[in-house]
Amino acid sequence: MNPPNDKNPRHVAIIMDGNGRWAKERGLPRIEGHKQGAKQIEKVLEAAREFGVQYITLYAFSSENWNRPKEEVDALMALLSASIRQNEKHFSENKIRFRTIGDIDALPPACIADIRRLEKLTENFGERTLVLALNYGSRDELARAVNKIAKKFRDGEIGKITWETIAENLDTADIPDPDLLVRTSGEMRLSNYLMMQSAYAELYFTKTYWPDFGRDEFAKAIDEFKRRERRYGLTGDQLK
Repeated sequence: MNPPNDKNPRHVAIIMDGNGRWAKERGLPRIEGHKQGAKQIEKVLEAAREFGVQYITLYAFSSENWNRPKEEVDALMALLSASIRQNEKHFSENKIRFRTIGDIDALPPACIADIRRLEKLTENFGERTLVLALNYGSRDELARAVNKIAKKFRDGEIGKITWETIAENLDTADIPDPDLLVRTSGEMRLSNYLMMQSAYAELYFTKTYWPDFGRDEFAKAIDEFKRRERRYGLTGDQLK
């Protein structure tokens, strides 16, 4: 759990929703919405820098997204690889660390290679981090963590299991919990995203589709966050 903070959030997690609807309303193929959505990432990273946000985690591809039409999934995997290659210079020049969470090994080999290359290239950067959630789902993450813990328990490496034990075995073990979780497009649910880590996150929902979510929309989310009172079980009077 991050300490109470009445300033800008340290970590913002975003469910990038609405690409398909954005494209449909314009008479375009769904993949065009995803392509436009990919362009917004750089804008959001720049906004995060402006507002002092150190971590941005984006829900890029869920473990349930494999159920979409094969042609869309294939196009998304190709877009992922292309975006990583195109942005390598940007990450390097701006010293942004690139991380992923999720079961990456299930992705196509070309995607895995591109991901690992960018992770290696940026591994020594520390001030700003972009985390992509790929083939990710909170339930799957928890199941994988439990399996790791069970093996350690059998091997005598651990005894009593606490929340700290679980947190240390999640994909996000080296990442602070999100302070603010944003979902675009008007949907109001977490969709199996960072459910363990978002226990104390402030939630912000906007009707804006992800391809239209830029600096001004990010600023609105930050302003709303700063109006919230984060009590962590305390009373408002105790925080004064």
